Amino acid sequence: MTIKEFSFDLPEHLIAQHPVHRRGEERLLVLTRGDGTIVDETMANFPAYLQAGSLLVLNDSKVRKARVYGTSEGGATVEFLFLEERVDHQWSVMTTKAKKQRVGKRFRFFDRGGTLIREAVITAELEDGTRTLSFTKMIDESFFATVGHVPLPPYIKREDTLADESRYQTIYAQREGSVASPTAGLHFTEEILGAIRGRGIEIAKVTLHVGPGTFLPVRTATLEEHPMHWERYEVPDACAARVTEAKRSGRPVVAVGTTTVRTLESAWDEEAKCLRPGAGRTNLFIKPGFHFHVVDQLLTNFHTPESTLVVLVSAFAGQQEIGSAYRHAVEHSYRFFSYGDAMFIR
Repeated sequence: MTIKEFSFDLPEHLIAQHPVHRRGEERLLVLTRGDGTIVDETMANFPAYLQAGSLLVLNDSKVRKARVYGTSEGGATVEFLFLEERVDHQWSVMTTKAKKQRVGKRFRFFDRGGTLIREAVITAELEDGTRTLSFTKMIDESFFATVGHVPLPPYIKREDTLADESRYQTIYAQREGSVASPTAGLHFTEEILGAIRGRGIEIAKVTLHVGPGTFLPVRTATLEEHPMHWERYEVPDACAARVTEAKRSGRPVVAVGTTTVRTLESAWDEEAKCLRPGAGRTNLFIKPGFHFHVVDQLLTNFHTPESTLVVLVSAFAGQQEIGSAYRHAVEHSYRFFSYGDAMFIR
């Protein structure tokens, strides 16, 4: 399949640059698989669309303030996106003007008051374009809290603000490690979660730390050629037991977000018919023809054209159905991408 099959026209004014005034006030497009029926709703009414006995699964990963600006020895400001910690105070990073950031180049990192916090040097250049940045001593979450910025995606054409520190985070985020928000979860409020529990619906959590691949378009001619990025995940024992029991009893499993889908489908043991607990890494690329073993329904956002995410939802709902739903969303001025509106595929 070619990636051009997953392209669509999107007016720029529909790309949400800010969240709605109050969390939970987003619009909700409800798409029924099979007949392609579309209903225009609001996120506040999402609980009413969940079947009794369903199991709702959330991704509790927390966004790190992973966008950090360093100063080179020549005084230039260079932007880094901190991806993953390695051994001996080393971090894998993406950087602007990567070809200029060669091995041996040194950087200093200052807080907002101009105090020097850390020094580092580039010690490796990898084939995927990332760099290894080695620090003189360990950095922890306080480093990011002091010098970091919210890693808003590139289609949000503004600098991050104090408000983004809370709004680009789900209310149930617990485990720090993502460089992008699992955005389907941004729509939830305590009231909505309370209404879901009030209907007797169980809620379970997994963790998948969202990597930079969520920003990247597919640049290969065919889907089969695309090198899917790796991401770390963890399935707690309690979640594995609940999902396994739900599947064995025929109750619907509802995934909140594509990250949750990839975690559940990656951790599923088809031979044993159970979800395996524990930590792992996945580069699962879900595309049309994929057999979903775990997920029955999906709450998600509207995704970028020619991305692995729009391919995933097309695999789940059908290409024609997603095409029709996206055209409807454009015609009815739904807001797209991270701070946009939601879609429930049932």
